[in-house]
This record gives sequence, C-alpha cells and structure tokens, in this order.
Amino acid sequence: MRTPHALLATTAALAAAVVAPQPAAAAVPAPGAYYVQSVTTGLNAADSGGAVEQHRPRGNEDRQQWQLKPSGSAYLLENTDAPGSCLGRGGEQAATVACTGVDAPWEITPLGADRYTLKAPGTTRHLTVAPKPSGANHPARLAVGGAGDLAAWYLTPVNPATAPMPPQDRRTLDQVTFLTTHNAYANGADGGFAPPFVNLAPNQTRGITRQLADGVRGFMLDIHQTPDGAILCHNSCTLVSRPVALWVDLQRMVDFLEAHPDQFVTVFLEDYVDPGVLRAELARVDGLADVLYRPDLTGVRQNGWPTMAELTAANDRLLIFTDHSRSSDQAAGLTRDSFGVMYQREWTVENHWSMGSGIGSSDWSCYSRWYDAGTNIPLTRTEPGFRPLFVMNHFRDVPLTTTAGTDNGKLADRARRFCEPAARKKPTFLAVDHYDRGDPASAVATLNSYTYP
Repeated sequence: MRTPHALLATTAALAAAVVAPQPAAAAVPAPGAYYVQSVTTGLNAADSGGAVEQHRPRGNEDRQQWQLKPSGSAYLLENTDAPGSCLGRGGEQAATVACTGVDAPWEITPLGADRYTLKAPGTTRHLTVAPKPSGANHPARLAVGGAGDLAAWYLTPVNPATAPMPPQDRRTLDQVTFLTTHNAYANGADGGFAPPFVNLAPNQTRGITRQLADGVRGFMLDIHQTPDGAILCHNSCTLVSRPVALWVDLQRMVDFLEAHPDQFVTVFLEDYVDPGVLRAELARVDGLADVLYRPDLTGVRQNGWPTMAELTAANDRLLIFTDHSRSSDQAAGLTRDSFGVMYQREWTVENHWSMGSGIGSSDWSCYSRWYDAGTNIPLTRTEPGFRPLFVMNHFRDVPLTTTAGTDNGKLADRARRFCEPAARKKPTFLAVDHYDRGDPASAVATLNSYTYP
C-alpha cells in the first residue's frame, strides 16, 4: 500500500505533466521526394504492379520513391517512376491509383518530431502494415485499416540535408565513422583461422597490427571455445593451423591505444564461448581495464553518446560488443556486461551481412540483420535521448579480392543513397573485406565530412 507521502508525490507528478508545456507538433514535410517507411519494420512502401508492398530499402531501384504534393487540404504521394500514379487505396488494401481519383489523397498528421499517420480524408481508415499471410513467400501488402503502432510512418527524404561535422572537441561518438574489418583475424598473417582449405580465402591480407597502423578502428572477430580458451577461427577450430587466441589480438589493440592516446577502437565478437571463458580471456590482457569503455555505467541511454574528447579525457577508448544473447547468460548466472562486454543488439543497429555471392550481381538493399519473427530491431530504431550506433556491413559471402576491390570503391555511394535513408542515420562503422582494396578509407573520410540530421 502506498504511503500518503508517495500518493502526494504521484499526484504532484501527474499535475506537473498536465500543466507542463508540450512540444509543438511537427509540420508535414515540404513537398519533395520521400520514402514512406514503416516505423515498426523499417521497410518501405513499394509499388509492385499496382499493389503496394513492404520492400527492403533499395534506394531508387525498386519503385520506392514517392513525390509528396499538396492537394487541397490533403496530400498526394506520386510514384517517382510512374507519373500520374499515386499511393492510394483499393478497398482494404493499399494500391497505386490514378492521382486524380478520390482514393489518392491522404490526410497526413504528425505524431511527433518525425513520425506521421496517413488517413483517408473524412474517415478513420489509416495506411497500415498488414501481417504477411502464414506460409506466404511474398512480401506483406500494406493495408487500409485502424490506427495504432502499425499505422506510424516516417517520411524519409530521398536526399536529406546534411550539416558540416562539429569541431573535433564537440563531435560525438555516433557522429564519427570508423573503417572496420570483417573477420579481421582471418588474414593469414597473424596465424591460421580455419581448416587448411579455407585458409586459401582470407577476408583480409594484413595482420591486426598493420590494420591498426593503416587506420582500421573496428574489428569483427569470431571466437570459439577450446581447452585453450577463446580462439579466433571461423565455424570450427578443428585442424586450424597456428591458432591465435582472442587475448593476443586484444593485447595488440590495447598496446596501440597506449601508444596513441587520442585513438578509439571497437571490437565486435561473433561469440561462441561461455561467459566465464570470455571473462578469463579478457583478464589476460594487460592494461585492458585502463581503456575499457562502459557505456552502461555512464548514462548513455539517457543522455546520448559522449564526445570523442570526453572519451579521450576519461581514457574510455576500447568498446567491446558481443552478439551473444543476454537471456542465455542470465540463465547461466553470469552476464557479459558485468565484466564490460556490451550486448550489441542493445547498443547498435546492423544491416544484413551479405550483398550476395563472391561474383556476379550484388544486392545493395539495406535492411536490418535483426528483423525477423522473434526479434524486431529495425535500422530506424531510436529511443528518447539515445541513437544506436549503426554498423553497415558491405561484403559478400566469399571474400574474393577483385570483387571486394570493386565493391569497396562503391562504398560511399551505397552508404549515402541506400543505407543512410534506410537507417535514417549515418553509419558509425563501415565493415568491409580486403580493406586494402578499392580505397574504403576514402569513403570513411567522405562520411566524416558531414553529419546526418
């Protein structure tokens, strides 16, 4: 039972909430080209032969761009690739219809700073996400139905305005982009990483120390459990020639940070070890505790990411993520974040890892790696006061050097035209194979010349 003091406090808080000034509602965006993007799924409305479906964001390749135009007291969304055809209504389904028809206009109402509802004028019928039929192999169509979470939309500009980067002492961690190596350990220089026949196709060709010297600041590492601890290898450590332990590469990074006190490094673990094994492995790294960054202890979720200058001043300069499940660790009684390894899904968003096979055409669509029936983490996820870091994967199933070089030369273009609108944020980490091919460092420099709204 609450005490009278608690009741008074609650009453006062409710009264303050009632009388406190509320932020002004956002206006409808200016006319122009937009993606109509679901807040719930992060997927885009796309014209598909007259039907309107949810599709993975694909830039201008998939009839996903709509021209917002005023129409009396309402608005039209005309498909950029099909003038005269608008996102409208066909009974209970969304459909492309003639822009001159009665089913084309929408009343657009702001829900907050950047979210909207689209409603058929004079009705309570909203554009909403319909569930995909059970067993269906086609994308979910958009529907026209009731309000609710599934009826919330972003109108994401096709060509968003950007701003210059703040000065060095004021730029925050989420405003900076870092060159990141996929399977950084699989380089053939530091040791073996897979059974001998797989060692013939490394993801990188330079060792960790050289990668650090070349400007790589993000490292994706796979760890598997053996009697020797956490070992770096791919799929299986059986028959690995010259295996390397996790602590060895982490020591290289800590030593680099001690020699370069203005630098910041992030490690991403594809993690197949018990938490106790990982904790023991980290304990072997001299100086790790001095530089390990703990965002969970510094109010990041409430206040946003600190500036790079603040991180440097506090010597918080090595951030370690794991892809392991928190729930499984809780069942085991030891969570990884208790010794400084952050659960990645709680702090980042990440696009699907593959652009296709090692040769042939590529898939540049940008959608969440963690959007499925059990876990809904769209790339667009944000929280009040907190913006997750964005890991942008840009590599294929097989790391062929020629293909990687070509892909890396297109990195900035894909980030700007495909992945930034899909995530509504700039990538923090650009992850590539063969970072020494195609000059991905130039893409990093380009992204570090501006901030995203």
